[in-house]
Amino acid sequence: MPVANANGLGHQWQAGQYSFSDELGGFLIRSVSGTGTRSDPVVLGEELESADPVTLTIRARQPTANFIEGILYLRVVALNNSGHPWVDFLFELQSVLDQPSTFGDGLSFDQTHTTSDFISSDSFARYDRKLEPFDRLRFLDGHVDTSHQTSFDFLVTDFNPKSVFYLLQDPGIPAS
Repeated sequence: MPVANANGLGHQWQAGQYSFSDELGGFLIRSVSGTGTRSDPVVLGEELESADPVTLTIRARQPTANFIEGILYLRVVALNNSGHPWVDFLFELQSVLDQPSTFGDGLSFDQTHTTSDFISSDSFARYDRKLEPFDRLRFLDGHVDTSHQTSFDFLVTDFNPKSVFYLLQDPGIPAS
């Protein structure tokens, strides 16, 4: 069950070593499960209410004996309730809100591996990962119709562990 934030906006959903919040608005978290490991990724069920970029807030919880610090396997299952089809989808890591992640912050989409066998989507055929000077992951060559959902799998590494970081999500819509 989600826990209401002290500011009254959104909720914090707990899974594994992290909590996830829709407190910045524009989308709703509908479910969260999993521990964040490769065999049991955190599965985040979301509903995006517009085609505007939205930002997920991720907070680290107190470490446990079974937690490998700085590793989060994540599956985002996003329902397109924006009224527009999506033709691509961008994720961007931010250690400071509204500022792309930088080289020195330790946050990345599995920067230690040139190719990643954990990056995939059921609706997009390929991805483009930009690691410097920011950390962005764009899914391409596909589409998601309105009222349909899609899933994205990827690994987030945080080798300078932060108490809070952000995941910008930006669905691309066809040009008019």
